[in-house]
Formats: sequence, C-alpha cells, structure tokens
Amino acid sequence: MRRLTAVVMALTVVALGCSGEDDSGSAGGALSSSRRDGTTSTSSTTVAPPAPRSTVVIAHRGASAYAPEHTFASYDLALEQGADYIEQDLQMTADGQLVVLHDPILDRTARGPADACTGPVASKTLAQLSACDVGSWFNEAHPDRADPAFAQLRIPTLREVLERYAGRARFYIETKSPEAQPGMEQALLDVLDEVGPPADGTSAAGERSVIIQSFSAESLRLVHSLRPELPLVLLLVTSGEPLDPAILDGVGDYAVGVGPSSGNVDEALVDAAHSQCLDVHPYTVDDPAEMTRLIAAGVDGLFTNAPDVLRPLVAALPGGRDACG
Repeated sequence: MRRLTAVVMALTVVALGCSGEDDSGSAGGALSSSRRDGTTSTSSTTVAPPAPRSTVVIAHRGASAYAPEHTFASYDLALEQGADYIEQDLQMTADGQLVVLHDPILDRTARGPADACTGPVASKTLAQLSACDVGSWFNEAHPDRADPAFAQLRIPTLREVLERYAGRARFYIETKSPEAQPGMEQALLDVLDEVGPPADGTSAAGERSVIIQSFSAESLRLVHSLRPELPLVLLLVTSGEPLDPAILDGVGDYAVGVGPSSGNVDEALVDAAHSQCLDVHPYTVDDPAEMTRLIAAGVDGLFTNAPDVLRPLVAALPGGRDACG
C-alpha cells in the first residue's frame, strides 16, 4: 500500500506484487531495485510496509532553465540545486566518439567555424567539434539569464562527464536515435566499463548510479542482452491524452521503468505501472502546479529544467509508494 500526500489531499492505493528499498530523494538516495516475480506469499507473518520514497529529481540536460544545456555549467548548477540525477543525451561523432548533445544537428546550439559547427554531428570528428562554442546561444536566447562565463563552453564527451562527476552525481543517459548511429550501445558500455559508474549501474552502497533510457525498445533490448543488470527506462512517444495502460505490456521484460510525457500521466497509469513493478519518470516539468499533481499521482521521478523548483516540493510532498525489490 502506498500513501500519496498532496497539499490538500491524501489517498491510499494498494500496489500489488511490489516491495522494496528506501529512496530519500536526496542526491545520495536510491531508486527501486530489480523486479520480483509477482508471486504471493502464504506466510501469516506480518511484514512492515517499506518506508516512503520521495520523487527523484532528474535534471533535464542539467539545470537547463538557467545555464546552457549539457554543459559543465548546467550540470554543476543542477547538483547545487539538489538534483538526484543529471541527464546526458548521446550523439556519436564520425570517428565513433560519444558526445553529450541533444540535437543531431549542431546549428541550434553550436557557434564557431561553419565547417565544424554546423550540420550533422555524425559528419564531424571529435577534433572538429572541439572548436564549437555551445554557450553563447543561451546568452542570445535568454538575455535575462546571460552570463559572460557561458561563452566558449564546449561540447563534453560522455567520458569527460563521467570523470568530472564521478562519486558526486548519478547519471541518466539516453541513446538518441540509435538506429541511425549503429554501435552506440556498445560504445556506451565500453565507456562505462572503462570509466564507471559500475557496469551494473549500482554503487557499492546499493544505489542506482546510472540509468539508461531510450525511445527505442530495440536499443534497450540490445543493452539488456549485453548488460542485463543495467537499469533501463523506455521513453514513450505520446500524445496529449492519458495513455492506455496496455502500452506497458512487456516493458518489464527488459526495463525497470517508463518515461512518458507529463501530460499523458494520470493516477491510473501510475497504478498500472506500479502493479507491474515499473517506475514512472515523466518528462519535462517546470510548473509547480504540474509537479504537485504528478507527485500526488505517485510518480517515482520527474525530469525538470529547474531542479531548484522541484526539490522543495519533493521535500514537502513525499511520493511514498511501494517499490519493487
């Protein structure tokens, strides 16, 4: 059973087949662990319910409301604002290197020599991309939040991000358009093997130090076949309506959760996911009222561009749900 607490409402929902570990909601907390088989014990022993878990704060491209997305400035600020996870979108260069950038095309966020900093990322080498500035665009687009220090920020590699934040951040990594970038999954696993976090995604303290997400179920199935211990989350391509819970069928075979658009999430979807021991991590929410609604519905994590807005709400409105152990 889980108790959902909101500002003016409280309700109790029975979650079937699930129990699990505590997550404090702080940067040192933990997500739910591996799924159980759903069998019911006949023992008469009374078992205390698991402690409530707070909704996990996932910094969407870092604290990207205040600093250029996917830069060290954005990640540094996200951690200062209390994010549990920092997100990395992956693109692959012409020479097979993984860089952290949302768009497959450089033009929106990159400034610099046209031959190196415009067009598809996949057509550039890592050396070419090193000439690109991915901070000045933010100052142009958001003059009220402009900072001279943002100028000349560079595109980080995945390796650089993992090395810089080792031991002080947890990572939420997306394979972007992997069908168009063959070999991305193996390249990702190679970096994790060489740099960390642990290949199974779990730290010595039992926390999930890395989660892999994708809109591609095939990409996640490939990762699962290569590293079955890694926690995976399927991103859902959705419209503006609540989702049919049937969309969850089979996801638990390879993933520990789903990531729907926030507008598609209602209590029925969360309950259906939890009944299959799947976490729900909606994207991307900056409005406090919408954050409050989703926390009350029992979501396990939220993507936000503004961790400083979500963190106090999480502290005040613990999501409290049965996690799968």
